[in-house]
Amino acid sequence: MTWLLKRVCELGARLARPGEFSERAFLNDKLDLAQAEAVADLIAASSDAAARSALSSLQGAFSHEINTLVESLTLLRLYVEAAIDFPEEEIDFLGDGVVLAKLLLIVDAVNELCLRAKQGARLRDGIRLVIAGQPNAGKSSLLNALTRQDTAIVTDIAGTTRDVLREEIDLNGLPVQVLDTAGLRETDDPVERIGVQRAWDAISKADHALFLLDSRKGWTAEDSRLRALLPAGLPVTLVWNKQDAINGLPDVRQDEDGETSVYLSAKTGVGLDGLRQHLMTALGVQHLGEGTILARARHIDALTRAQEALARGQHQLLTYNAGDLLAEELRIAQESLGEITGTFRADDLLGRIFREFCIGK
Repeated sequence: MTWLLKRVCELGARLARPGEFSERAFLNDKLDLAQAEAVADLIAASSDAAARSALSSLQGAFSHEINTLVESLTLLRLYVEAAIDFPEEEIDFLGDGVVLAKLLLIVDAVNELCLRAKQGARLRDGIRLVIAGQPNAGKSSLLNALTRQDTAIVTDIAGTTRDVLREEIDLNGLPVQVLDTAGLRETDDPVERIGVQRAWDAISKADHALFLLDSRKGWTAEDSRLRALLPAGLPVTLVWNKQDAINGLPDVRQDEDGETSVYLSAKTGVGLDGLRQHLMTALGVQHLGEGTILARARHIDALTRAQEALARGQHQLLTYNAGDLLAEELRIAQESLGEITGTFRADDLLGRIFREFCIGK
């Protein structure tokens, strides 16, 4: 086969560029841009749920929703711009209520689609779940319990874990990378100090943190110090481990400030189901269904820009009754959505997208 390829290339053929087959299908109107991207997503899918969502997008489900929104925006633009171009018709943007009613329907549809796209982005990219806390709180035991295998060494010696351990779990179809980190503390041990620094680096890049606490000791001053050092905006679940040591019962509670505490024993497994159920809610896994979109960052960016344009247009309409400014915001929203399927695109967009594909595909 290698000799054959070499010979045909000598006769003038060349190897396909990354993504060239899908790119040609797009350029020849066989696929739109969202469908072409779904080819790569289907190949790279790491779970059954991700594969099903990618296949749905490849078959045109996502594109159909985008095209429906673009058509609605087109019709609304026609109505608004006709009123601007033919003022003798005396169309009152607010008086007849038509524009506002149609605009609100589009706003709701874009908001709902953007929410589903953000949930789908998690399905495509996965979630980084970091386990953090003081030494000997049971972080490695929890990693082993979640992955159902002896991934990490578990001892009674504080500071056993010196590096970040990574394992993948499937949480109801959502790929989750669980990271076990070194115990957070001040130390003179140069090796452990490196492990602690890597732990903080992992925490800074995480999507969600499980802050492990020793139920035997209760909440300590050191826990308060470490909790305050966690990045602002990082969703955190307090996990009270070693409930077996105090004859405690498994439970999931929400504090007055909205923070959730899960009570369990990583050693016996009691309370793990409650943790998994909480994570499904916190990570949005419960909302991953047939309508989930395996969205990319550029899809979410385009939907967000459309949301912002529609919000500005609604403000111009309600505050100033400004049809010309509304028309401009509708145009921006329409072009933003058009970027998703490729009906409107920047000059360098195609090159960036298809370079991410594997060879040929």
